[in-house]
Amino acid sequence: MRLFSREPHQCRNESTEGLQEAGEYFDAELRALPAQPGVYLFKDKEGKVIYVGKAANLRSRVRSYFGNPSNLPPKIQRLVPTIQDLEFVITNSEQEALILECDTIKRYAPKFNASLKDNKTFPYLKIDIGEDWPGVYITRRMLKDGARYFGPFASAGSVRKTLRLIKKIFPYRSCSKRIDGKDKRPCLDYHIHQCLGPCVGAVDKKEYREVVNQVILFLQGKQELILRELNARMKAASQQLQFEKAALLRDQIDAIEKVIEGQRIAVTLRGEKDIIGLAQNETLAYVELFFIRNDKLIGQDHFIMEGTQDDSPGQIMTSFVKQYYASASYIPSLILLQHPVDEPTILSEWLAQQRGGKVELRVPQRGAKKKLVDTVAENAARGLELAQAREMKTEVISSGLQELKNRLCLPKMPHRIECYDVSNIQGALAVGSMIVLEKGWPKPAHYRRFRIKTVAGADDYAMIQETLRRRFKRGLTGEGAWGIIPDLVLIDGGRGQLNAALEVRQELALDSIPMASLAKENEEVFIPGDPRPVRIAKDSPALHILQRARDEAHRFAIGYHRKLRRKEVIVSVLDEIPGIGSERKKALLKKFGSIQAIKEASLEELSQTKGITSALAKRVKEFLGDSSAS
Repeated sequence: MRLFSREPHQCRNESTEGLQEAGEYFDAELRALPAQPGVYLFKDKEGKVIYVGKAANLRSRVRSYFGNPSNLPPKIQRLVPTIQDLEFVITNSEQEALILECDTIKRYAPKFNASLKDNKTFPYLKIDIGEDWPGVYITRRMLKDGARYFGPFASAGSVRKTLRLIKKIFPYRSCSKRIDGKDKRPCLDYHIHQCLGPCVGAVDKKEYREVVNQVILFLQGKQELILRELNARMKAASQQLQFEKAALLRDQIDAIEKVIEGQRIAVTLRGEKDIIGLAQNETLAYVELFFIRNDKLIGQDHFIMEGTQDDSPGQIMTSFVKQYYASASYIPSLILLQHPVDEPTILSEWLAQQRGGKVELRVPQRGAKKKLVDTVAENAARGLELAQAREMKTEVISSGLQELKNRLCLPKMPHRIECYDVSNIQGALAVGSMIVLEKGWPKPAHYRRFRIKTVAGADDYAMIQETLRRRFKRGLTGEGAWGIIPDLVLIDGGRGQLNAALEVRQELALDSIPMASLAKENEEVFIPGDPRPVRIAKDSPALHILQRARDEAHRFAIGYHRKLRRKEVIVSVLDEIPGIGSERKKALLKKFGSIQAIKEASLEELSQTKGITSALAKRVKEFLGDSSAS
């Protein structure tokens, strides 16, 4: 319901007199407000919602904004002169008002309300248990569709980290293909024991469902239940002489036990609870959230609250609890807080309604619970420091990118920089690397590496050309990250390396892509058409960005080169053992992973490898110098 409005020119004075004038101007309308619970919305001269609040008594609450200015907090003193219109909604109870307030803040994101940054798109993990072959997926919508949801997580990075962890431990399918069990061959995940292979009929629905149930228990923090089941299955497999299956179960048990060990905390608390602490500066608040399930810290996350200027820690805590738990997939019976919330009784009743059971909000004053809250608060303080440092670094990077645009005469800001390097030893095992900086930050998902195929000998120019040629020919097809056109291509090297790169650019008719090179000896930057290096100060953020890209490309190339060298050494050592051909070599490496692991394996373990007889196992041990074989 709309109650009043006023002309924009009225009451624009932000002094105390202006605030008093606002109260006088709205006096009649304020008296007409109902003395009932509800939600009120303040709007500015453009009709935009700038503040949302709830009240047990709308008349009393809204009138308080236009009272004695000296009693108003700084934020409200800034808010009142901007109010041009008011709407309100009457509810049946204060609890209904709280629910409506949460939904309305989420809808409008008013600038004078403390609000979770990007809270409309928090990701969840979803397991659709109604499917025949459920997977675990990331989603940004929690629906009432019978699926299991876990979250919300603060960011896509948080949820992907959790997803990578459970994928390493549990062999569920991560593809989206239609499963009929009739595929001719399974994917790589099946061969590395990260999928049970339902696509080829290698597992029935019952056994697959057991894995999915284990994932759900794991995400609920009930790892001990999983361990009991896996230990029983491992013993059964051993008794049935299914040693490979038993070994896989043993590895799964070890992985879960390592996770549990990492979840142990110094302060032991029983039961399930969330712990919330925060730290704030002049512009935002950093909220840290720990999840305790079955005496273990099963996870933690952090959230940024914006619009918290002049808000007290208690007000920020209240806003966070409302907004986070309005969309949480699970609410524990106890929530420990660093600061007391406003109207704790109403909030507890609302949370209990969300949970379907009693919820207690508590600010511990002593003992183990207080120590744990202090730990969470300390994490929040350190997190805020890191966020501030990152914000400052972002400003420095932004100025550096602007300087690069100017110094290198680029047509636009170099938001995407691709840097290339090559690595070889006298031409042997030559490799090329491509790394990406996006707005000055590394983008590892877009890194690429190349095994040089067409260059004989140590010809760095030709290797750079092959790397660029292969990259941009792929780019012309527009496939995924390959199809993204860089704002700047940086070559590790001097004028010669740059000229070699320019030949490829001309060959592929890609003259619109800017190029430059960075020579390490004197940190000189070269661009096309200018024989002299570009003058960039040694302490300039622009040069630091180029150096970071060059050093990252060099590191990435060297890492790939070393990996190939290690692989070649392993292969050559096994090739020298009589009776070990390519298939037996593959079997040994697949099972043990390295020469050292093969050397440390027992004769019995070696002889259980496909194709390795007892005599061959003894020969391998003798050849690798293991005295226990004699």
